[in-house]
Amino acid sequence: MTDPVTITVRRKVRPGHEAAYEAWLKRLTEGASRDFPGYLGAEFHRPGPDGTYRSVFRFDSLANLEAFERSDFRAAMLAEGADLFAADAAWERMTGLEFWFDPPPGTKVPQPSPHRMALVLIAVVFTLVLALNLTLGSLMTGWPLALRVLATVCIQVGLMTYVIMPRLTPLIARFIYPNSKTL
Repeated sequence: MTDPVTITVRRKVRPGHEAAYEAWLKRLTEGASRDFPGYLGAEFHRPGPDGTYRSVFRFDSLANLEAFERSDFRAAMLAEGADLFAADAAWERMTGLEFWFDPPPGTKVPQPSPHRMALVLIAVVFTLVLALNLTLGSLMTGWPLALRVLATVCIQVGLMTYVIMPRLTPLIARFIYPNSKTL
């Protein structure tokens, strides 16, 4: 089994072309979801004060991401959008847990502290596993160990990915990125 891959794209858009860029992004993601196996979805963040859009694309494997990157569809979409872009995009490929951690606004070339990411994940995982065991443990009495662990892990990963980490990371961004430089 391969690990999912996350690509973060930061791109400045020509002033006045924001609506056209957002429509272009919609066409890009609709085509990716329709035509490319392993495409898991995308999320988009409108620009902050620096005018940079941030897009996060997820694929189920590096091979499927690379197939998308080499595709005629992607090349055609980039050519179509070229007039909308104010500068080349900055691409970051992530294959580990670092996609849970957003850098603080204005961070240049973010390098999250692996030690601090580990501390945060230990605290979150410990708290979540303890809470899940306290709340669900009695409901799963008599279940085989592997099934109890699988259920707990599925709930935990879902909560971390979609509920906890998206809300927690903005609050702790400066801790995760201690050496960040602001623009």
